[in-house]
Amino acid sequence: MRDRQSTHVWPDTLPSQFGPYDLDEVPETHRTSVEPQPGAPAPEDPALQPAPAVPPAQPARLAWAGWVAEGLRAALLKQPRTGAALPTPLQALVLVLLCSALLVGLERLHTPGPAVFQLGNWLSHWWAMLVLVGAAWWAVPPAAPLADGERPAGGLAAWLVLSTVAVLPAALVVYGLMALGAHRPAWWSTGVGYWAFWGIYGAMMLAYMLAHAVLMARFARSWARTAVFMAVLLAVTGAGMTYVPLQSWAAAPAEDGPRPARLRLSQAVFEAQQALMQQQAEALAAERPGVTDVYGLVFAPYARENVFRRESSMVAKLLEEPFDAQGRVLHLLNHAETADTHVWATPENLEDAVNALAARMDKDNDVLVVYMTSHGAQNHQLAASHWPLEVPPISPEMLREALDGAGIRHRVVAISACYSGGWIDTLANPSTLIMTAADATHTSYGCGALSELTFFGRAVFDEQLRSTHSFEEAFKKAVPLIQQREVEAGKNDGFSNPQIRVGAEIASVLKSLEERLNAAPR
Repeated sequence: MRDRQSTHVWPDTLPSQFGPYDLDEVPETHRTSVEPQPGAPAPEDPALQPAPAVPPAQPARLAWAGWVAEGLRAALLKQPRTGAALPTPLQALVLVLLCSALLVGLERLHTPGPAVFQLGNWLSHWWAMLVLVGAAWWAVPPAAPLADGERPAGGLAAWLVLSTVAVLPAALVVYGLMALGAHRPAWWSTGVGYWAFWGIYGAMMLAYMLAHAVLMARFARSWARTAVFMAVLLAVTGAGMTYVPLQSWAAAPAEDGPRPARLRLSQAVFEAQQALMQQQAEALAAERPGVTDVYGLVFAPYARENVFRRESSMVAKLLEEPFDAQGRVLHLLNHAETADTHVWATPENLEDAVNALAARMDKDNDVLVVYMTSHGAQNHQLAASHWPLEVPPISPEMLREALDGAGIRHRVVAISACYSGGWIDTLANPSTLIMTAADATHTSYGCGALSELTFFGRAVFDEQLRSTHSFEEAFKKAVPLIQQREVEAGKNDGFSNPQIRVGAEIASVLKSLEERLNAAPR
């Protein structure tokens, strides 16, 4: 049968027998040209056909353990082998929160005894993370494979996960040191322990910085951008060290201890406070010519513990009676229940009170007794609290500047607070006696919610100064009592070691004052 539709030279071949067939298999000698039919479309060149669409490549992924392992590798200052991999949103969230949880758990050990978690304080720490993420967002280009043999990078999300894990070992060591210091402060306070603490702390901070630098150099791929990021990191770290951070854990209030009331602010309260300082300053008794008078300034800035209210009230009354200072004492106190009777204990009112006393006393001959009681920090500042009123902490420099500015010559200063020995060098001079409840590296005792008075305030002022008018004698007799009571109370972080320093000029003035008070009828 002849195939009339065939264009080839084998027209007598049955298509069903051999076809269909590939034209490329037909020899050139057996082909004939075919003219295109009128109106038929021209055949298309296969080379001009568009390439089939290729689906976009999905970002590389690593397992959870892979991100942790590469982050720890970066902690050793080695380049992470993550390529252009990106963590999933769940991986990024969980790993960042897990690292934070480890540090919060270790921070719990910074507070001996029962403690409660402060959610607001913990959330306030995240400002540093937000600043660093913002700086990294600017410095790190998007995740993409790089051109011509360069190693790929994984973008901001990969940087966040790896940097969080990379700095974790150094942070855990620092938090562990601080926890150990809270429970065994004597180990780190002097000698080899002191230098070991700061040596380890400095090494860990250096490791923290280097890990960040290595990672940012890898991800930013620009020394200039890396340098800018490191400048931001140094600024954030410095700010965190300069300002005392809020602790994520706070000592739990004693269940049986009374809780102080909260201050209720109003315009009437503010106006009354302004008038109160003026009224009490004008009511101060004038100095008596030829008599070495005692003037007093009692300052209790921490409203959250009733013990400071009790102790400051006791000292103010003691100065007025046995020390003949009736009408010559200003008592500044932060407490919700005394806003209408006591001037607030703030840095501004401290200066105003010193000036008011200086205006009434004989600044060259009379004696000013300053008593301060509060919690003390290792940076030698006194804690101040009167929520919702914001009160900054009190430093020894504030008191020194106020006394020097007022021109008051003869001073007796007593600081009842932890680490209060750090006030001595700032305040000491030939015309000053200064005594403190602890040395510069130890805590004092007796400032809890159930305490009636602090150990220092009770022993020196409430007991010894009721039987003598000599501050030196009272201090000398009180120290062994304080030590014995601390042992009995189970104080396990070392003896508070109260301190005293007596200037050569003030000694004779206080001796004359003691003789006058001893001769006065009781």
